[in-house]
Amino acid sequence: MKRRWKIIGTLGLVAVIGGALVVVSGVIPVKASSGHWEITRWFLNFTKERSVATHSTGIKVPDLEDRALIIKGAGHYETGCRVCHGKPDSVRPRLVSLMTPQPPDLQKIVPQREPQELFYVVKHGIKMTGMPAWPELKRDDEIWPVVAFLLQYSELDLAEYDELVWGEHQKQSDQSIDSAEGTSLPVPHLVIEECAGCHGVDGQGRGLGVFPRLAGQNEAYLRVSLEAYHHDNRLSGTMEVIASRMNQKEIQEISRYYSRLPPFPSKENQNGEASSNRDSEAEVASFERGAEIAAEGIADQDVPACADCHSTTRKPFKNAYPTLIGQYQDYLALQIKLFQNRNRGGSKSANLMHAAVDGLKPDQIRDVSYYYSVLPDKE
Repeated sequence: MKRRWKIIGTLGLVAVIGGALVVVSGVIPVKASSGHWEITRWFLNFTKERSVATHSTGIKVPDLEDRALIIKGAGHYETGCRVCHGKPDSVRPRLVSLMTPQPPDLQKIVPQREPQELFYVVKHGIKMTGMPAWPELKRDDEIWPVVAFLLQYSELDLAEYDELVWGEHQKQSDQSIDSAEGTSLPVPHLVIEECAGCHGVDGQGRGLGVFPRLAGQNEAYLRVSLEAYHHDNRLSGTMEVIASRMNQKEIQEISRYYSRLPPFPSKENQNGEASSNRDSEAEVASFERGAEIAAEGIADQDVPACADCHSTTRKPFKNAYPTLIGQYQDYLALQIKLFQNRNRGGSKSANLMHAAVDGLKPDQIRDVSYYYSVLPDKE
């Protein structure tokens, strides 16, 4: 018996030494040009699929049929995914075909996956495939829209894809738009190529609550926000990537451009959605509660008055704080929740918001967000 175990031990040691010598010798090819052996490809794919299925179990899936959510995901996809996975009815770059393994054809593979599996892969990436993790793991609110978009992807043609990504925006050079002063304002090239798909050339966020309005915003606030994204101090898997490619001159140009656009003279509210969900009495009550929070805060919850920093009138800016007037209710509510959960970040002033909003309850967040969103209608 001892002799048998001695033989087994010796053989095991020989195998380990032999394997080490093979690795050290460098004879194993790692070149992408040769691809994988079929058995290697099968083993890696099987391991990947079982791992994703196991680790995605129990993930709670939100409602993913909201068109605004799908459009938000389309913007994220165009920015971060298209370069490898392509878009409908188009040929992927030659370089992608030389990768090992090649990025999958999403129109074929997505219908075979559950939403929670797609979420897990988009969030965490896949080792040794070139599929990166989402740049900000705390921002599930950015990842689910990508999943919502992917669930529609297999049914899209190129025209439908472009409509989701760009809306009515036409990527044409030499565009101009009227400024708040009534003068003709040239549209920066970077706005046409990068910003307009989500925020619009006019800075109105495509009329959706998932993208903020930038028109008429505080120039200093826009600048410090882009700088915060550029330096990974404000958390966003989409904006960090875009802003990281900008130099200081471009950041200043874009900030000045959007700040000079006319603020939205809203006669609608939340793209017409708020009025459909609440009757006029409920809207009035919500507005009044929000106005009280903005003007006075909530002393017994340690919530200061919002208006101390975020004016309820369009007076000139004296700091780098954002104007909230006319901003989308959904967007404002999301920012407050991100601050509460420490998932937002921002400029050096961002930490002031933690103490300011930590005491707010969900219904109070809704009310004060609603109040600021409809202020243009009340002026």
